[in-house]
Amino acid sequence: MGAFTISETLNPNRVFLLKKSELEKRFDPFYYVPEIVELEKKVLEKNPKKLRDYVLRISSGATPKTTENEKYYTDKRNGIPFLRVQNLSPTGVLEFEDCKYINEETHSGMLKRSQVYEGDLLVKITGVGRMAVSSVAPDGFEGNINQHICVIKTGNKKLSETIAAYLNSDIGERLASRRSTGGTRPALDYPALLSLPIIEDERILEITKKVVSDKTKNESEAKMLFASIDDYLNEELGITLPKRNNLLVNRIFKSRIGSLSGNRMDCYFYFTEDVEIHLNNGTYETEKFSRLTNSIINGFDFREYVHEGTPYIKVANIRKGEFDFSRIQFIERDSTFIKKSIQLRKDNLLLTRKGTYGYALCLDKDYNYVISSEIFYIEIKHNMVNAKYLEIFLNSQIGQLQFDRVKIGAIMGSLSQEAVKSLRIPLPPLEKQNEIVDNVAKMRFQIKNLNEKTKAALKKAN
Repeated sequence: MGAFTISETLNPNRVFLLKKSELEKRFDPFYYVPEIVELEKKVLEKNPKKLRDYVLRISSGATPKTTENEKYYTDKRNGIPFLRVQNLSPTGVLEFEDCKYINEETHSGMLKRSQVYEGDLLVKITGVGRMAVSSVAPDGFEGNINQHICVIKTGNKKLSETIAAYLNSDIGERLASRRSTGGTRPALDYPALLSLPIIEDERILEITKKVVSDKTKNESEAKMLFASIDDYLNEELGITLPKRNNLLVNRIFKSRIGSLSGNRMDCYFYFTEDVEIHLNNGTYETEKFSRLTNSIINGFDFREYVHEGTPYIKVANIRKGEFDFSRIQFIERDSTFIKKSIQLRKDNLLLTRKGTYGYALCLDKDYNYVISSEIFYIEIKHNMVNAKYLEIFLNSQIGQLQFDRVKIGAIMGSLSQEAVKSLRIPLPPLEKQNEIVDNVAKMRFQIKNLNEKTKAALKKAN
């Protein structure tokens, strides 16, 4: 009987044969994809060390219960950075835009073993997307991590940066993914992670540093452009934002008992009353948000996810004016389940209401998605307002000030439907609204181009 062969028309990286002698401890086919096996052989020809050879100490963290926010979490001013996967970056630089903070007691007690200091190497070990994304704690840093990251003490910041640059390369990522286990939520255990071959070559770090330099420059330009959107909007609406001196004497004020009776009792609400004054002094009359909407509806709660199915949109999947699908999850439901009243239709709004609250997104088309209960779906009266104009205003500085004013909760802020309905919206004629939308779109296009330059530079470096 002749030897069994596979048709040459098939992709050899999808259909391949192995001898029994070639099998190692694992039996999953992805581990033996010829292309990845060949890549590792080439790396091993460089006689690399293993990651374990650089480790003085390794530890992963934990996530304190979000149901006990006041016990574990606090704000940026009083807290310790609590790093999650989204704070790691393939450039090796930590990003703090969506960072949570824990109190000192949690940092020094419950999470003492996973404390992070300058020069420490941080590696993603769990989750979908790129595996082993790595960053290095900057000078003077003190923080902590959750269970999806491990902290590695190498004893040398430059060494940590060199290893991070290698792990963030396509080579490092593919070898890390080869060692991961699990289907819907891949993970690297310590033996698998520490077995990674590391090419310690400072040339890799120099390439990465060039990308980081370009990234910093592009982000600085994008930040200035983004700030100019607020300046442009305020100028068009004739609004002058309140200027506050944060000295203690300026944070002490009095309110009459009559204004408190039957109303809110938190001081910040009354401290920011001038926001409404500045809105009312603008060029255009303001209208209550409730007058501009037909309905405001909460989504649904799900806890069971599948590998493929209906996209389930949570707060983490919404940024100002756009979706973020990097951490998308799916539920086992089809479109027939979605109530007709909450089908996501073009030119209506999504608004985050809990945690990262007040992020608005105007839908550019109909979507067969399900939203969580921590997001509002808002049907707009299109004869009164351009939904894209509403998105721009709500995401602006003065829009965010209003959200901060009406939100409830100290540690984990949230918005009620009544709070959202009470917002004041300057309402220029539709023609003016359309003009604002068009001009802001041009600014955002420039910002997008700068971001694309960064992605292209990173791809070229890889």
